[in-house]
Amino acid sequence: MSEEKSESAFRSISEVASSLNVETHVLRFWETKFDIIQPLKRAAGRRFYRPEDVQVIAGIQCLLHEDGLTIKGVQKIIKDHGADYVRARAEGAGALPSEGAGLTKSQREQLTAARDQLRQIRRRLLDEEAN
Repeated sequence: MSEEKSESAFRSISEVASSLNVETHVLRFWETKFDIIQPLKRAAGRRFYRPEDVQVIAGIQCLLHEDGLTIKGVQKIIKDHGADYVRARAEGAGALPSEGAGLTKSQREQLTAARDQLRQIRRRLLDEEAN
């Protein structure tokens, strides 16, 4: 499939799973745990995800895999802060409003840079493990 879909196009479960590097059964499981994941289901039961759904799923993936939260922890964040926070998390926004309070802008920037470096190191280590 050489053609790229537009950003507003719906995605099948296999396309979402492939783009986020997760298995399709994981997406189905997350649907049961997170009410904010609600793909459209066609007559044959096929799932189609809106771009907003994909952003939410990516945010949940970040919270679970990068931030190390549990499913209950992510459920609490969704309940307390909503889907917009989860979507923003997928785009790299980090701290909850209460996190980082009392830090100067320079300190927050240093912490953000350190976090980004650690993420890069983690990705390299995971890539080495895979090979």
